[in-house]
Amino acid sequence: MTKHLTYDDRLEIERLIKLDFSLSGISTELNRHKSTISREITIRSSIDKKGCYGRNYNACIHRYNCDITNICKDEACKKKYKSCCFCGVCNDNCEYFKEDICEKLKSTPYVCNNCENRNRCTLKKSFYSAKAAQKDYEGLLVEARIGLESSPEEIMRLDNIIKPLIDQGQSVHHILANNKDSIMVCEKTIYKYIEVGALSIKNIDLPRKVRYRPRKKKLMGYKVDKRCLEDRRYEDYLNFIEENKDIAIVEMDTVEGKKGGKVLLTIHFVDSSFMLMFIRDANDSKSVTECFERIYYSVGKELFKKLFSVLLTDNGSEFSNPAKIENIDDGEKLTSIFYCHPYAAYEKPEVENNHALIRRVIPKGTSMDPFNQQDINLLMSHINSYGRKKLNDQSPFDAFSSRYGFELINSLGISKIHPNDIILKPSLLK
Repeated sequence: MTKHLTYDDRLEIERLIKLDFSLSGISTELNRHKSTISREITIRSSIDKKGCYGRNYNACIHRYNCDITNICKDEACKKKYKSCCFCGVCNDNCEYFKEDICEKLKSTPYVCNNCENRNRCTLKKSFYSAKAAQKDYEGLLVEARIGLESSPEEIMRLDNIIKPLIDQGQSVHHILANNKDSIMVCEKTIYKYIEVGALSIKNIDLPRKVRYRPRKKKLMGYKVDKRCLEDRRYEDYLNFIEENKDIAIVEMDTVEGKKGGKVLLTIHFVDSSFMLMFIRDANDSKSVTECFERIYYSVGKELFKKLFSVLLTDNGSEFSNPAKIENIDDGEKLTSIFYCHPYAAYEKPEVENNHALIRRVIPKGTSMDPFNQQDINLLMSHINSYGRKKLNDQSPFDAFSSRYGFELINSLGISKIHPNDIILKPSLLK
């Protein structure tokens, strides 16, 4: 059975309403849930204000005993000496108008299709028509497929990257091949944005214009390395941990502000609850790699390998280029990256729980565009100085520094805050 109602289903609904079937009876006949039938009738029914044969529309509660004349004050009105209750526009002009709503419309089936008095009633009527309902449904489908998935800020960022290179005579394919970790959308999407005028590039600017058929929407975002999940799935992670039981686990995630704006990369050391945070201008894989390169060149190879023996993250497209992190200097493998199952945040609970502290300072939906890395360093200092019950009320700052020293802490500008001076409110970054 299809998920959506078909035209035949709607024709059957219209027929059964006229036969005075209840909603339960209609749902049984169509093998659909009662609420589906109820929503279909109430949402797709049409309003009729045409009155009835020989009588104009009049929904005023006083229509039977009203004797007011010339409400419209129009001297040219041919009926100005007659009662206005017989006029089709009196409801719009009368100051005493009070709408009378038929009680039958307040109960099932909420329409007048099966009402015996519909040919004598001057009130507002509601009718369910299978043809009109199908037309409305098809129009809704078209509207749902119109528009762009990216935010205006993201479109502007893409335009700033692609437009100068197009002006240099480069093709879209060449630009994507050499900037795939910054652009983060596929070639077909770029051509689509050009076609609809979302970018400042025109078809005439392209060395060669290629047409593509419409494609189905992918469930997951653009992947820099489409084979990144091979041997890096959560089951592989569990096997890796089983073979290396004493290894220190690090979890990684992204915290978003407003769609299309700056984002945070969060790196959480599970054993000490210590968290690193890096502000990024865009949620792409290139910026993630740059954060790890900054750490690598700050602490050196040996400490980097000790810090990041294994990394566990989600399936976000920003983490889809693991080879760049595992082999920063194109030499030996420095770390091992694994991925949780889709929509399984519980598989990396430590970093998810620690995000609650970030949200105390940066509430969900707050733009991160005004913040720079210095602001985030201040936020890191306060959060990592905040005592944890799991550490016997010790702070992550102390737990991390006692195990790994101060080299990374000092290189990133993180400092310890006195317990009584810790602020975990939005006022910290104002």
